[in-house]
Amino acid sequence: MSSKVQAVPYLRTLDLQTTPSYKRTSGYCGIGLALCERLLSQNDQIRLCLACRNMQRAVSARSALLSSHPSADISIVQIDVGSIKSVLQGTKILKERYKQIDYLYLNAGVMPNPQISIKAFVKGLFSRKVLSMFATGEGLLTQKDSVTKDGLQKVFVTNVFGHFILIKELEPLLCNLDNPSQVIWTSSSNARRSAFSLSDYQHKEGQESYSSSKYATDLLSVALNRHYNTKGLFSSVVCPGLVMTNLTYGILPSFFWTLIMPVMWLIRLFTHSFTISPYNGAEALLWLYSQNPESLDPLAKYHSCTSGFGNSYVKPLKMDLDDSISLSFYEKILNLEKQVRKRFVPEK
Repeated sequence: MSSKVQAVPYLRTLDLQTTPSYKRTSGYCGIGLALCERLLSQNDQIRLCLACRNMQRAVSARSALLSSHPSADISIVQIDVGSIKSVLQGTKILKERYKQIDYLYLNAGVMPNPQISIKAFVKGLFSRKVLSMFATGEGLLTQKDSVTKDGLQKVFVTNVFGHFILIKELEPLLCNLDNPSQVIWTSSSNARRSAFSLSDYQHKEGQESYSSSKYATDLLSVALNRHYNTKGLFSSVVCPGLVMTNLTYGILPSFFWTLIMPVMWLIRLFTHSFTISPYNGAEALLWLYSQNPESLDPLAKYHSCTSGFGNSYVKPLKMDLDDSISLSFYEKILNLEKQVRKRFVPEK
């Protein structure tokens, strides 16, 4: 049996009770499930735990995985990173169940009420930035955020802060100098410095909360390495590329994607960020599983890429950030953590 036996992907889940304005990716057909399939195909001796928001979908995902890997050790725990209470309850179960976690895949994400500007799309379609527009959605996508019961911005807590609390709660299981662990964030090509502000890191005022949150995960990953590498915890960031998932289909009607799919295949001849399938999008996530975490570049984002001939590979690119912003953001996150935890002291 492999010395690293516990892999804990955080599957993206689709809750049927979620309001239509919130688009989530699916643990039973998206990148999360594709990653689990590929992990088990590479090493079916790992202990795999699916941390999901919707237990019904989690059971479906587990059944699908067991159908192709009947001897696999796959468990489930309910965690909704959009709820601090849920994170605290779920991590309590994980700490009772495991002594160590070698891989923590932070793959949950939400894009609320995505709106696309047709005018910007048509304009971009006939400009030099057409490839960048398709790859990043820059200038096209806006969202309308909301506030959770915890008083936090929905996108920020789901995409960033809930994951941070998850890491802090699992710190005893992640920090091991003899057997370093990896925390792997799913970021996005839509993560842009221009959408993020330290003075409004929850993005209460703007309309690009998704882009802001993904840039925040990049910043947080760098800060975690500064503070935790000496304790045996290493953090990395990946970009799955343009993948067709429930989140993507939520941006535009499915018939539209069907119409432009031939164009997307053509564009992939020129830019390999169009991974399109969840299987290809999970390439960087899988690649990191086999890497020595101490040899990785903490300032790199590892991109899943697919050539025009369908060959997948990983391309590391420097992130557009600096240490000073990363550390300043980390201090703000720590202060917010202190404030939020005061509300849950009786429940811990």
